[in-house]
Amino acid sequence: MPHRTSATHAPKTSIGRRIFMALCAGSAGSSWATALGMPAGCPSPAKVRTGYDALEADGYQALKGRKLGLIANPTSVDRHLRHIADRLHAAPGVNLKAIFGPEHGFRGSAQAGHSEAKSIDPRTGIPVYDMYTFSGPKLDALLKSADIDLLVFDIQDIGARFYTYIWSMFDALVACARCGIAFMVLDRPNPITGLHASGPTLDPAFSSFVGRVPLLLRHGMTVGELARLFNSHSVPQQAGRPARLNVIPMTGWHRKLYQDETDLVWVPPSPNMPDVTTAIAYPGTCLFEGTTLSVGRGTASPFLTLGAPGLDATRWVGELNNAGLPGCLFREDWFTPGFEVAKDQLCHGLQLAITDRKSFDPLLTGVTMLQTVLKISEHPIWKKSGSTFDILTGSNTLRRQLSQGMSAPDILASWKPDEAEFALQRHSFLLY
Repeated sequence: MPHRTSATHAPKTSIGRRIFMALCAGSAGSSWATALGMPAGCPSPAKVRTGYDALEADGYQALKGRKLGLIANPTSVDRHLRHIADRLHAAPGVNLKAIFGPEHGFRGSAQAGHSEAKSIDPRTGIPVYDMYTFSGPKLDALLKSADIDLLVFDIQDIGARFYTYIWSMFDALVACARCGIAFMVLDRPNPITGLHASGPTLDPAFSSFVGRVPLLLRHGMTVGELARLFNSHSVPQQAGRPARLNVIPMTGWHRKLYQDETDLVWVPPSPNMPDVTTAIAYPGTCLFEGTTLSVGRGTASPFLTLGAPGLDATRWVGELNNAGLPGCLFREDWFTPGFEVAKDQLCHGLQLAITDRKSFDPLLTGVTMLQTVLKISEHPIWKKSGSTFDILTGSNTLRRQLSQGMSAPDILASWKPDEAEFALQRHSFLLY
């Protein structure tokens, strides 16, 4: 018999055809979500326009007549993934004179702790200066030599204090305040939401390029908001006056949004930050940069893959999965790092899987991972007797708490006064 169809047994169509039909339908009720067979209530990505997009829409009026410098890297793109250095160079009435590269460089080709040498951008002919770790008189001299009167910052941060781009911004703010150069921030999302500000604050005695001034480990702010905070407090202390700061805000972004809940395409901010999931884990798992364990640099899942040669990872995974940590699971893993700790050595370790990012707590998870590895490791885990870990965390308190056997919940509870103080401090600088 011929096959009969009914309302409940419609002919199958390919995914491609369903997408095509949905797009053709336009506003007639179809969408990407329904075309792909997703639940009807699946939210569409939030339409976010970055600070650069707002600047472009205004015809670059704030840049007209200025001698412009740009702090940028591969994340400095518009909503069509066109690099803003190219866009600014081509824009009528905009005089882009110099580009400055942070850690990893303007093109993002360098690994952690490195940058790119001074060069000429082949597409625009504009000089590209290395500003990584430049501060004080050295940075002042660099900016003056570039002959600029406005410095623009447009780089994607990931929401953790020890991610260095915010400190390149801080040092540039201080230098611009001293040199009389105006400073502009083109704002971008905090990709791990702007809801949560948590962790220990930095002790000024441990100031470094992974933390210049007191700030929570997970700050919960955008780069524009941080610039406003810095310029109100720390910049005047160091420069004698605030910088002439202008923050161009986003539209469409809300603090509850992860970046992959927006329509912005993820561009890796550094070679080992491939996706938003890695960024979510990073405030906790980057703590292992202060240990003798590999964080999986050069693997397919850096900061989600951790271990060391000879480690009893079977026991480590068992301890962690029995700890009842919310929103995550662990599996045993073998891997060979491509960079830094245990490079080209077979490591026994684990892979962290985030199963519910709304309940996942990166700092609770990271501290618990440290506790358990201290318990099972037959060898000291602290790099350089703990000094690297102390610089990373902003004091020696967390390492002492771990060494004394304090529980993870008690450690997190000890941060509550810092968190409450910072919540009050940051409130007036929030834009969204």
